[in-house]
Amino acid sequence: MKTNLFTAGESVKIKATDEMVTVLRCKFIKNMKRYSYVVKENPSTFYFEEELAKK
Repeated sequence: MKTNLFTAGESVKIKATDEMVTVLRCKFIKNMKRYSYVVKENPSTFYFEEELAKK
C-alpha cells in the first residue's frame, strides 16, 4: 500500500494557484485508492495528492 506524500504541519504548494498552504490532515479514500488533504488556510475544501506539490 502506498503511503501519503505530505504530513500534517507541512507547507505545500497548490499547483493550480501557486499558493503556499499548510496541511491540516490527510485521509485515505478507500474507494478511490488515493489520499485527500485538508489545508489550514481553507478547511472546507479538500485536495488530492496530485493537486499539491512540495515547496
